Amino acid sequence: MADHQEASVTLPSDPASVPAARKYVMRVLDDWGLPADAEVADTIRLIVSELATNAVQHTLGQSPTFTVGLELDRDEHLRIGVTDSHPRYPKRLPAAVQQDNGRGMVIIRWLTAECGGRLSVSPTDEGGKTVWITLPWRAPVRRRPRDAAH
Repeated sequence: MADHQEASVTLPSDPASVPAARKYVMRVLDDWGLPADAEVADTIRLIVSELATNAVQHTLGQSPTFTVGLELDRDEHLRIGVTDSHPRYPKRLPAAVQQDNGRGMVIIRWLTAECGGRLSVSPTDEGGKTVWITLPWRAPVRRRPRDAAH
């Protein structure tokens, strides 16, 4: 059995890519053994939606695409990262009552912590950044059989 599984997709920085990112992540996680109706699945959907929305809205046109990456390490930890090419790290904005946005990172941080996970941000070699969430993996892992040609 592999100790590490990975998957990723690169999408245009367009609002229509947010549901595409969410569907991609849920399809991969289902392939890896996390049922769509698992308690944590809704939380992951919301986190991915918020991360993808941030990559689209807050890169100010400087990131034509964003990448959603997933890593499952030793059947213990799931990492989901959203990478864009904008150098500015996300900021925690004050959650003023009259403010219509700016709460995404607060929501992501809270949801991640509620699941026993953590959030981090790392720079890319190209000058952008990846916002990572790491969550404990509690589902039995399914592995696809390898192709005979590999």
